[in-house]
Amino acid sequence: MLAFVITHLTAHSTLLISLDFAQDTLVTLMRPWRSAAGTALLLTAFLLHYSNALWSLYERRSLRLTSWQWAQLGFGLCIPLLLALHVACTRLSEVYLGTDNYYTSVLTLHWVLAPQLAVIQVVALLTVWIHACIGIHFWLRTKLWYADWRIAFFAAALLVPTLALSGYLTAGNQVMREAARNAEFVKGALGDANVTDDTLAMSNRIGLAIVLTHLGLIAFVLAARGVRRHIHEARRPPVLAHPSGQRLPILPGATVLETLRDHGIPHASVCGGRGRCTTCRIQVSKGWESLEPPNELEAQALARIAAMPGMRLACQVRPTADLAVTPLCAADATAADGYVPGGLEGSERLITVMFVDLRGSTTLGEAKLPYDVLFILNRFFYEMKQSLEATNGHYSQFTGDGLMALYGLHSRNPATGPADALRGAREMLLRVDRLNQELKAELPHPLAIGIGIHYSEAIVGAMGPPRSQIITAIGDTVNTTARLESLTKEYGCPLIVSRRAAEVAQLDLAGHTLHDAPVKGRVQSVQFIALPNVPAR
Repeated sequence: MLAFVITHLTAHSTLLISLDFAQDTLVTLMRPWRSAAGTALLLTAFLLHYSNALWSLYERRSLRLTSWQWAQLGFGLCIPLLLALHVACTRLSEVYLGTDNYYTSVLTLHWVLAPQLAVIQVVALLTVWIHACIGIHFWLRTKLWYADWRIAFFAAALLVPTLALSGYLTAGNQVMREAARNAEFVKGALGDANVTDDTLAMSNRIGLAIVLTHLGLIAFVLAARGVRRHIHEARRPPVLAHPSGQRLPILPGATVLETLRDHGIPHASVCGGRGRCTTCRIQVSKGWESLEPPNELEAQALARIAAMPGMRLACQVRPTADLAVTPLCAADATAADGYVPGGLEGSERLITVMFVDLRGSTTLGEAKLPYDVLFILNRFFYEMKQSLEATNGHYSQFTGDGLMALYGLHSRNPATGPADALRGAREMLLRVDRLNQELKAELPHPLAIGIGIHYSEAIVGAMGPPRSQIITAIGDTVNTTARLESLTKEYGCPLIVSRRAAEVAQLDLAGHTLHDAPVKGRVQSVQFIALPNVPAR
């Protein structure tokens, strides 16, 4: 249908050249659509699109929609009203009333005999185009590449209707001038097209029948919705428990997303509930066993983000029993949030934490100008980040003159984290040595770092205010790692590794002294080894 609209508007654009050229262009571009196969294809596409629109209106358990969903739905339902008379006077009139419509006859009817039709035609063109653009935009905005091409799409979306309307207005003015100059122009234009008062009256009746049928179908769908809701409310519906403390009745067949919106609770859904973006993801904490298995669309989406057990999409889950859920994305999540892997919303898991601290940064600040210090620090953090990327580490937090990193974040086996972290520590120390050589003339004293590594359970996920969240970890493991890093000053070594991390990494501990140190807020002390360098496994 969009291809048909584009070819139609392209023909309208050539009205800027001349009526004759536009007529020839229209015949050429419309020839495929006027064939039996093209007509069948277009009619099938329209019926499917129209039926799907009515069904989606009926199927929704809630009409609390976002503004863009209302815009798309509203514009779509207005299209048959605006185009009914135009279709009746052109294609249907040709097929059933024997007329031959040309640009000249149609423009004469619009601009000379019934100028209100010109206004309706302009509104109809804009309505069709805006409806199509909204659909394309909200289909493509979940694609990562779309951001780079959005300006180009916007330019095309603006150019096509602008040229078409310019051609329509230009040709309309030309027809009006010709009609004013030649009293026989109107009669000749309509006569060439076999348009008479009888065919116009019949076309108007056909157009009115289309409008009434459309309005009747919409009224029928809305009435069916009302009857269904009345029947369902008479029964005891299942209840949806939300973290806000609200307990919401679930209408039969309603999704979790529809239920939340019906009660005015904001919930993310970039794609509008089509199972594409995964931003509506939820963690089911109660009632999991009563849910139907994910359908093919949901299963593919969940697999794409490596969803953890208990995670579902709110737009696809239709509860039939009591359910308790927790949203996993902020209500104002963007399309990019839909690409965050599952399990990063705040779950307890094994993780390797590394703290890195730059020694003597205060002295460096006293000896150098601020911009010089900034240059050195930027070079330092760049090298640290490169070390992490080369060894499967995740740059988690910037801490002034140090950083926090996570290992094993995306690994299926978190036990690989300690070994990767040791490789990362070796890479960092090598890069610091190389940086000291490169910046020898700039540094009052060589750069040195202290590194602490620990492996244990922590809460790992996206944390922080909306739109500024970072993937990090919190808990006793993080505090313990920070304590280990601080001990590198006391033991005069660049690296301290907890006993658990060393054992998981399969380090040979022979010849290394095992130390104990208390950790603030923790009853048990932590055992560790202090290393002057990174040993081979």
